[in-house]
Amino acid sequence: MECEDEKETTCSPETSVQTDVASLHTHLVNGERNETTTDPASSITNSHDENVSESSYRAPGADLGLPSKGGGPGMETELQEKENGVSTMELDKLDQHHEMKETNEQKLHKIASELLLTERAYVSRLNLLDQVFYCKLLEEANRGSFPAEMVNKIFSNISSINAFHSKFLLPELEKRMQEWETTPRIGDILQKLAPFLKMYGEYVKGFDNAVELVKNMTERVPQFKSVTEEIQKQKICGSLTLQHHMLEPIQRIPRYEMLLKDYLKKLSPESPDWNDAKKSLEIISTAASHSNSAIRKMENLKKLLEIYEMLGEEEDIVNPSNELIKEGQILKLAARNTSAQERYLFLFNNMLLYCVPRFSLVGSKFTVRTRVGIDGMKIVETHNEEYPHTFQVSGKERTLELQASSEQDKEEWIKALQETIDAFQQRHETFRNAIAKDNDMHLEVSTAELGKRAPRWIRDNEVTMCMKCKESFNALTRRRHHCRACGHVVCWKCSDYKAQLEYDGGRLNKVCKDCYQIISGFTDSEEKKRKGILEIESAEVSGNSEVCSFLQYMEKSKPWQKIWCVIPKQDPLVLYMYGAPQDVKAQATIPLLGYIVDDMPKSADLPHSFKLTQSKSVHSFAADNEELKQKWLKIILLAVTGETPDGPSEHLASLNNLPGPKRKSEC
Repeated sequence: MECEDEKETTCSPETSVQTDVASLHTHLVNGERNETTTDPASSITNSHDENVSESSYRAPGADLGLPSKGGGPGMETELQEKENGVSTMELDKLDQHHEMKETNEQKLHKIASELLLTERAYVSRLNLLDQVFYCKLLEEANRGSFPAEMVNKIFSNISSINAFHSKFLLPELEKRMQEWETTPRIGDILQKLAPFLKMYGEYVKGFDNAVELVKNMTERVPQFKSVTEEIQKQKICGSLTLQHHMLEPIQRIPRYEMLLKDYLKKLSPESPDWNDAKKSLEIISTAASHSNSAIRKMENLKKLLEIYEMLGEEEDIVNPSNELIKEGQILKLAARNTSAQERYLFLFNNMLLYCVPRFSLVGSKFTVRTRVGIDGMKIVETHNEEYPHTFQVSGKERTLELQASSEQDKEEWIKALQETIDAFQQRHETFRNAIAKDNDMHLEVSTAELGKRAPRWIRDNEVTMCMKCKESFNALTRRRHHCRACGHVVCWKCSDYKAQLEYDGGRLNKVCKDCYQIISGFTDSEEKKRKGILEIESAEVSGNSEVCSFLQYMEKSKPWQKIWCVIPKQDPLVLYMYGAPQDVKAQATIPLLGYIVDDMPKSADLPHSFKLTQSKSVHSFAADNEELKQKWLKIILLAVTGETPDGPSEHLASLNNLPGPKRKSEC
């Protein structure tokens, strides 16, 4: 019995090692984790008991204490003890090794599975962009609602991206996951297909303009807005906007990078998949850097949209070139009695918005009191015994004395403002130096030769803003144009001039303002006369007018609206209509000569109304009282016949000198 006990003790370590390894292999094959060890333990116990009973029949000599072939009982005991000690240490190491191997392999499988699942979801989003948004908007464009070119600019090469993922990458991943038991690797697939991710470069490059184009088209083209909103209501969109879905391809590349980095951490350097996975990561990381930049811009654009809504959608700040630097509450010291008033500041890379909080549960949260440009801004630290932590912001538009909540807050504001000013000056200095350098290198046309020799054109990609007014270019509202005299890249507003160029046979060509003045010889005062009829500022004409006031206005069957109307002395036969008295541009003008005046009111609601008609044009006006109405009628009745309060108009005199059987004044 003692020998049986000794034999039982001797056999148990070997059997436990065998059963433990078998159990680990079972776990590895089945891919199980964190399961109870009740069953494996019981199997160890059972096999242990069976081995004990079998040993009594296999080795009867041992039961009798007979010596073995290898030596005497003492040597056998020493060897058993030595073997038992080594097997215990090896068992611990083996358990740890297999546990680590199991964990890492399971994690690798989990990462590969996550890659597949997210790829399926991503392909679904690509189909939404390509097959739904793109196709539906293209169909509407082909009906003539808006240019198809705009739709193509918005979606760029999304069809190629969709085809690559749905027809190549996703099927490869699907197949590999089905073969994972025999081929547990993904690096080879990504290494083979990663170079095709370079196609994202085109999409990322045009992303900013695409988002801005969607915004502008939504605001200005009702058919575009209708189609996109109809699609966004569908369940597949998940209540998200087109711009949100457009961001998905930008976000996907960094996602690949993150998963692949995690995959390499769990992968052994000796693995056959190591080199392929590492090469894939290098390629994907390059593409991800561009995507991350676009994501930051998109996040900035989202923040601008939030601020735009907080300001009551009245300030035009949503522009990719605008970047929010800092925002926060602050106190403003009154100029007269130095009382402190609560204010809120939004600091951008090109301006400071000085706002007054609005205590309202709905709608806008702030009203913009002043917009101070960074150009020319200065920051001065001030000292006020009664009000600590003060500093002064001095700009071209206004000077503000502000009080921070603490010394640290004050230092942070001064630092942010000063760094923004320095960066702004550096950008513009670089821009000016680049122009000067370019002029030094390529100035072939001197001032005396303007219009006589063809200039060298500055390339579109060499500038990002108008070389005259410094406004940033964009795809829709501010596009690039070239001055045919000096070759500079300018916006439409700065190229709205035409001059005869000798090198082009004296034909009229589009030129910038500076070249126009040099070639034509017009001075600034003469240029104001030549300025577009809508470009005359309201304040400029209101201060020297025959009559000006607010009037209610209706064109044909459109609703009534309140507008600021002016008939200037310098142009007494034209009625200018502005949205407000300080507008810099008229909304519309009416040349009064030849119009028929009807001063009989047609509506009881607006008794002081009158009407101007000519052919199919009908313009209705209404004054606040009869006296104001008669004041307007007095001037208008003279203007429609070509006369002014000071006598016959110069315009009418020039018309009378024209040859022809019939003049407007005779109609």
